[in-house]
Amino acid sequence: MRSSMPEDKQTIRERVWNDLEESGVARFPFPPHGRIPNFAGADEAADRLADQPEWEAATAIKANPDAPQLPVRRRALRDGKTVYMAVPRLRDERCFLKLDPDVLEDYDAATTVSGSSEHGEQVGPEAVPEIDLIVSGSVAVTDSGDRIGKGEGYSDLEYAVLRELDLVDESTTVATTVHEHQLIDDYVDTGEHDVSMDLVVTPEAVRRPDSDGQPAGIDWELLPAERLEEIPVLKRLRER
Repeated sequence: MRSSMPEDKQTIRERVWNDLEESGVARFPFPPHGRIPNFAGADEAADRLADQPEWEAATAIKANPDAPQLPVRRRALRDGKTVYMAVPRLRDERCFLKLDPDVLEDYDAATTVSGSSEHGEQVGPEAVPEIDLIVSGSVAVTDSGDRIGKGEGYSDLEYAVLRELDLVDESTTVATTVHEHQLIDDYVDTGEHDVSMDLVVTPEAVRRPDSDGQPAGIDWELLPAERLEEIPVLKRLRER
């Protein structure tokens, strides 16, 4: 029976990481702990995502840099879609990397974590178009679409920045690719700043949870002061 009390997110992370490792589902890099875990069937999940109408309609995709979504990034370029990735920790004024399929020659190299910074074009927010689809990495996802990341909060912050810049809105689909072992029925205590998943794709199936809506932008009251100092785009948005 599902508990009505929320379970601590870190407890869920540890349980899922352990399960992926012990079941043999985890894939390189090892261990799965402390990261968005790679999983067996990531290629199949990417292919299944690419069969969805939201993917087919998208021309600009914002994607995370983690290993399990590498097949998603490569598939996007091969399908002629431009991929935008956030610079790690949004630390630069030009805080996005643009992967343009019409410019890049080696899609495989350009879509790796290290290769994206080498082959991609670093651009500022003003050079980013309206995003048609967001693909996020997850440690775990509930049956209602609540996502648990690795705990640093950057994925939700990147969404909030895009929302503040009017590059995404309530209708922008947010998707994730995960293994069935990452799907949980726990009650997770989420906040208004947490981004929920509209589309959850595994190697075997597609789920479309009923979302309660997405954050409307940055919750400045929850933002630590040090983040304002570390992230130029936040300082610019706050001043605006």
